[in-house]
Amino acid sequence: MRPYWVKTPTLLQSLFPNRIWRLPNDDNAVYLTFDDGPIPEVTPWVLDTLKKYDAKATFFCIGDNVTKHKEVFNRVISQGHSIGNHTFHHLNGWNTAPNTYVEDTLKAEGVIHHHQKSAQKLFRPPYGKMTSKQAKKLQELGYKIIMWDILSADFDSKVSEEQCLKNVIQHITPGSIVIFHDSIKAKDKLYYALPKVLEFISEKGWKCRAID
Repeated sequence: MRPYWVKTPTLLQSLFPNRIWRLPNDDNAVYLTFDDGPIPEVTPWVLDTLKKYDAKATFFCIGDNVTKHKEVFNRVISQGHSIGNHTFHHLNGWNTAPNTYVEDTLKAEGVIHHHQKSAQKLFRPPYGKMTSKQAKKLQELGYKIIMWDILSADFDSKVSEEQCLKNVIQHITPGSIVIFHDSIKAKDKLYYALPKVLEFISEKGWKCRAID
């Protein structure tokens, strides 16, 4: 059994009601999200692919990557996508003291806001792992914690390209928040699945929107 769910159980969502797992489905919108970028090897391809389908998305960025790849990050902003905070060093919250975790998040915030003054305060914990104390501190600072209800599993070396695609299209419904990764590790599965997911969404008549 894999140590994660492709479709997040309703019970788990109910245990953390102050975190956002999906969004209202009254306008046939779905929400694709991309974690761990921006990087020049993958993120520009994602942006080109989204543009072909007139799709908007949300990028949860590692602060260190924003620092290293400013041009790529600015392109994400210029194409009208939303930006979220994914800590500066991609920290595992279960292994990090609350104050250290918050400080690392604020360091990433400073880098993000240097390029986007009106950035939304969206946050996603790396690995989906954070403590209740960390979550409370970030929420007190105005952050909305964005989780997901569908995991593509593009990061998993044991998951095939075809299974990655099925993970999304078999579960996605209006209001779904879907995780992909614009990372080297996920690249091959992402290149296979993302265009097909966008085509599926288009055929359904749904819209891809950024979280705001």
